[in-house]
Amino acid sequence: MQGTTLAIGVLGSILVLLLRPAYALAAYFSVLVWYPDYLRVSIGTIDISAGRIVVAVLLLRCLLNDRLRRKFAWSRLDTWVALSMVVYVVMYCITRPWQEALENRSGFLMDTWLAYLAARFCITDRTELITFAKSIAVILAPLAILGVTEAITGQYFFLLLKRFRVWNTPVGDMTVEGRFGFTRANGPFSHSVMFGSCFVMFLPLIWALRHQRGNWAKLAKWLSAIAILGALSSMSSGPWGMLIVVIFCMALERYSNRVKSVVALFVLMCILVGIVSNRPLHHVLLSFGNLGRGAWYQRAKLIDSGIKTIDEWWLAGYYGKDPGWGAAVGMAKTDMNNEFLLKGTQYGMLGVIALVGTLALAFRGLVRAFKETTDKELRSLYWAMGCALTGIIVIWQGVSFFGQPVALFHCLLGIIGSSFGLTKNMTTTKNVPCAI
Repeated sequence: MQGTTLAIGVLGSILVLLLRPAYALAAYFSVLVWYPDYLRVSIGTIDISAGRIVVAVLLLRCLLNDRLRRKFAWSRLDTWVALSMVVYVVMYCITRPWQEALENRSGFLMDTWLAYLAARFCITDRTELITFAKSIAVILAPLAILGVTEAITGQYFFLLLKRFRVWNTPVGDMTVEGRFGFTRANGPFSHSVMFGSCFVMFLPLIWALRHQRGNWAKLAKWLSAIAILGALSSMSSGPWGMLIVVIFCMALERYSNRVKSVVALFVLMCILVGIVSNRPLHHVLLSFGNLGRGAWYQRAKLIDSGIKTIDEWWLAGYYGKDPGWGAAVGMAKTDMNNEFLLKGTQYGMLGVIALVGTLALAFRGLVRAFKETTDKELRSLYWAMGCALTGIIVIWQGVSFFGQPVALFHCLLGIIGSSFGLTKNMTTTKNVPCAI
């Protein structure tokens, strides 16, 4: 399969060189969601995925293009993301053997920093953003149909490809998982949770296309419904919970002036729940969020372990070793299925601060841009990206991203960074101060 992986990488590279920026980014997106990340090309001890080949070529194309370079404007979010990368690389390198660390971080940067920059360069205006949103809607639709087919028939179409992974394949990865009489769809992803979360991550952008003229206004609703089916086909509590929150946030767009009241009510309810139940808030929320028979109480115990042992990991994490929380969460080995705790145990408190700071700046920029324009279409796009970020934060309480979703998240983050300047040259912009 290494020859096939290389061929996909070359084909994707040709496409990103020939297509206009938005379509080039969509071509990279297609490679990420349709070709398994676990199929790699081995060069010595280095494993390179097709997505990494394509994003490297895409970013090189952007850097060599004068027009794209001139349109690129460095922002505070770029600075924070860059500093985050420094934290993730430096803290990893000083706590692991050098050769292993350099190889690992090289691949990590291609999935994160390069994906972020490629999206920042490619999305230069509103037309490019809408074009990309339309492209991902079309790309995800057949993938959702594949997921529904897997869920109903119980046949994993990409299962046999796992035998060609360059690393050893655990026996569990080759089994078919069922739930409620359906199969948990995986598609080209390593796990059903990753598969389902991909659809929910980009569902708000697809839904925002309902403001387009012509057939796209109707198509957006149908394509959104198909994306929802794709998320449901994972038969996983993580994407299901994420989907519920995202749909609620999308519905709240009509009442955007009441967001502060909703947040205040949520905080008040959290306080009351903690008092009445006499239990930690995360225990209550995760117990009731135990959809699809998922092990969400284990996630609550994991948070407990992280809080109790903060004095052990706050400085530099656990140096790549198992934290030893397995017994507390009912497992032989710690399954670090919380993105915030994962950052803490890998990079120390600096890793948590880097992640939280990045999310805070992204939300701040979206809120500011949302308030600065009265354009209905543009406001809907900003709201959609905020919904996507909110959903990601929710699912990170129960799963840490690996494989394709890592690159997909940083693509979305790059698109958010590019969207901040879309209101500058619009006649509908209201130059009012924003208290954030």
